[in-house]
Amino acid sequence: MGEIQNNSLQRFMIKKIRIATQGLFLLTFLWLFLQTESKGANELGYPVKIFLDADPLLFLTTSLATWSVDKFPYLALIVVVATVILGRVFCGWVCPLGTLNNMAGSLKRWRLQTAPLNWYRVKYAILIFLLISSLFTLQLTGIVDPLSLLIRSLSVTVYPMFSYATGAAFDAVYSANIPVVVSISEFIYTILKKTVLPFQQPFFIQGAFIGILFFLLLGANLIERRFWCKFLCPLGALLGLLSRYAFLKRSVSEGCDSCGACTASCQGGAAPDRQEERKNTECFICGNCDDICPRNAVSFGFSLKKPGASLDLGKRYVAGSILSGIVAVPLLRISPLMKPAYANPLLIRPPGSVEEKAFLQKCVKCGECMKVCITNGLQPTFLEAGLEGIWSPVLIPRIGYCEYRCTLCGQVCPTGAIQKLDLAEKEKVRIGSAMVDKGRCLPYAHATPCIVCEEVCPTPKKAIWLETVTVKDREGKELIVKQPKVDLTLCTGCGICEAKCPVIGQPAIYVTSVGESRSKDKQLLLP
Repeated sequence: MGEIQNNSLQRFMIKKIRIATQGLFLLTFLWLFLQTESKGANELGYPVKIFLDADPLLFLTTSLATWSVDKFPYLALIVVVATVILGRVFCGWVCPLGTLNNMAGSLKRWRLQTAPLNWYRVKYAILIFLLISSLFTLQLTGIVDPLSLLIRSLSVTVYPMFSYATGAAFDAVYSANIPVVVSISEFIYTILKKTVLPFQQPFFIQGAFIGILFFLLLGANLIERRFWCKFLCPLGALLGLLSRYAFLKRSVSEGCDSCGACTASCQGGAAPDRQEERKNTECFICGNCDDICPRNAVSFGFSLKKPGASLDLGKRYVAGSILSGIVAVPLLRISPLMKPAYANPLLIRPPGSVEEKAFLQKCVKCGECMKVCITNGLQPTFLEAGLEGIWSPVLIPRIGYCEYRCTLCGQVCPTGAIQKLDLAEKEKVRIGSAMVDKGRCLPYAHATPCIVCEEVCPTPKKAIWLETVTVKDREGKELIVKQPKVDLTLCTGCGICEAKCPVIGQPAIYVTSVGESRSKDKQLLLP
């Protein structure tokens, strides 16, 4: 009896430790997410992209797509080694999206005899597709990688929603004008502004769309617990392959009576009640089967025994995934957007971005650069760069300009799609060129004085200069106005002139990607 109690206590403690570990990693992830923001200096001070650096799938596909290795993946290698030794502990104990899926699935009361779905091959098909397409220089992994997906969804949707709802709630309390309540609420709001709320309310044009996809993903856990992790996650598929021969194994004693309780509680759908058919690649090492077993027949330990059932994906399944990955490359590359002369002139990339072809091969659409942009100018694209570039960053000056003394976006990029620049280097980088629309400009079209664009131009020697001219109004009266002109050799394309232009709607001065220093094919001035 004492031995049974000790085993029960041990199982209970393991479960509690796992839950605490999941909570700790989730809180660490969220804390790092909140630190991905300017604190007044041009240095973040924290390794805010540490989770992305630990993602072996992002490293592998980026290396395949670029046919190069920019840096040694120390953290990703740790995850790989831990998986080879312990199994899919990252999925069961670390992954923040997996923890959120767990939490979402707990909202439904599950029956013990619910038969799990058997769609686990889908995620391996997605993985094969991503690896093959990456091998042919097409980088699509960031769209479905769990860490990239989570950061993008939090940055573009969840965090702005939280900020807006919190601000609206405190505004309502303030409007009620109840003296004591207002004082308390203002004190709490001040603390929140210093800790979890952004400096200013962020807005993203893809926020609703990305948010709907994210909430549907969480809602799928009400159909099947950890739906994403079991059936769709390509990182989970990669770690599953690496865990095939893991040394930490699950064993079942002769006391097992095949009651099926472990199958109902299994997070990964590993078929734990069928020892010969058990899928090691799907086990999250969560310990649920050990915890729920009424006969204490389950245990985990290190062993050199052969694994259970083989991973049978089916030849047609694998062949179809490989063929899809190959076909996807020319299918997406026949778009006229691939021609430099036809490239979208409004596709203004962040400063430090590598040449567009290499940028698309490296960018994993994580949204870190958008989260850290202090003016909210960096937005996720939809189809401006083609389907290949969906959700990659683009500067929209009318929403927010590129701050002249800021290099934060290069500091958070995990793959080098945006290179880290110091301020001296950034001053020499052109992301585009400003153009004056004389039909809308007040001094040109309406004989009305306006020098806003010249005043806000941040370059040491003004890239926008003013020419004093004499014009006539409708009555023929002569007026002296200063008309703006752009020196293309000095303009960096930061977009502050467009952002601050007082002409409502379409501004009288605007920025295009023409003249960006990263491309030799989009130069307006001859060398």
